[in-house]
Amino acid sequence: MDSPFEKSYVKITVIGGGTGSFTLLQALKKYTKQLAAVVNMSDDGGSTGALRDELGVLPPGDVRQCLVALSKSPLMRELFSYRFEEGTFKGHAFGNIFLTALEKTTGSFDEAVAAASDILSISGKVIPATLDNIRLKMKWPGASIILNGQRTISSDYFKLDPRRAILSLIPNAKPNLMAIAAIEQADIVIISPGDLYSSLGPLLVIDGIGEALVKTKAIKVYVSNLVTKYGQTGGFTVADHANEVERFAKAKFLDYVLYNKQKPSRLVSKRYEKEKAFLVKIDKKNLEKYHYRAIAGDLLGEMALPNKSDKLIKKRSLIRHNGEAVAKAIVELYDSKL
Repeated sequence: MDSPFEKSYVKITVIGGGTGSFTLLQALKKYTKQLAAVVNMSDDGGSTGALRDELGVLPPGDVRQCLVALSKSPLMRELFSYRFEEGTFKGHAFGNIFLTALEKTTGSFDEAVAAASDILSISGKVIPATLDNIRLKMKWPGASIILNGQRTISSDYFKLDPRRAILSLIPNAKPNLMAIAAIEQADIVIISPGDLYSSLGPLLVIDGIGEALVKTKAIKVYVSNLVTKYGQTGGFTVADHANEVERFAKAKFLDYVLYNKQKPSRLVSKRYEKEKAFLVKIDKKNLEKYHYRAIAGDLLGEMALPNKSDKLIKKRSLIRHNGEAVAKAIVELYDSKL
C-alpha cells in the first residue's frame, strides 16, 4: 500500500518559531500539502523589536521565516530574507518591513499573513499562535529576580535553575482559534527544536494550547535540541528538554521524543565549546522511565553556510538539524502506526 504521504492526505502541524521550524517546514512540505506552522509571537529583539516599538505592530520575524520556508518561489524567498546593510533600514529584513506594511494597510496581522501567503505562493498555512500584543515574563517562586521581554530572557545568564522558573505572557494571551484547530485536526503535531525559554515556552504557555495538545488524536513528537545554551540549559539532557516542553504546556502530552545520536566533526565541536555550548546529553536509561518513546537518529545537518541575503547567519547556531532526516524519521514513524 502506498504511503498516505504520497497522496498528501496527512495533516501536519509544526509548533515553534525561528530556525527550528524553518528547517523542518522546508523538508516536510515535500511530503504533504496539508502543512501548518503555528508560530511563536513573543519576539521583541532585532528588526522585529524595532518595528514593534516604533510602529506598534505584532512581531513579524518568526512568521516571515515560516512563510519563506513554505514558499514555492525562489525569488520571493530571497527577497523576504534580504536584510538591509546600510541606510535607514539597516538591520531590517525586507520581509519584516513588508509584513508590517501589510498589517498597517489591512488593519489586521492575520490578514497581513494571509496576503503574504498568497504573494509568496506558500504550501500550507502559517498561523500566529496568538493575535494579542504580548510580552514575555520570567520569574522564580520566592525570588526577587524578574526578567521581562524575549530579548532579555534569550540573552540572560540564569542565576537560578530555569526548571523552577515561571513563564507568563503580559497580558494573558488568548489563543488564535486557527492555531487550536490546526492542532486538534492534525494527524501529526511536531514541537520543533528551539530555545526553550524564549521560543517554545512562550507559545506553549498560551491558554488553550496545552489543552489542545491533550485533546488532539494526532501523534505528538518533540524534536530535541542538538546543543545546550550557555547560562541556560547547560548540562540538560534529552529528557530535561522534553520535560520542560511538557511543563510549559501543563500536560504530559508527548508520544515520541526524537533526538540526535550523531556527532559533529571536531572542528565544529571546538567552535561550539568556545561558546560553552555542548551536545545535549543522551540519558537512555532515564528516558525509558517516561510515558513517551524516545527514538534516536542521525539527525545532524551540514554546518550553516553564509547567506548573502541574511548577514545575521553568523550570529546564529552553527549546528543544524538535517531537515530531510528528521522529516523521514517522522514519516516512517507515522506509517508504522497505521
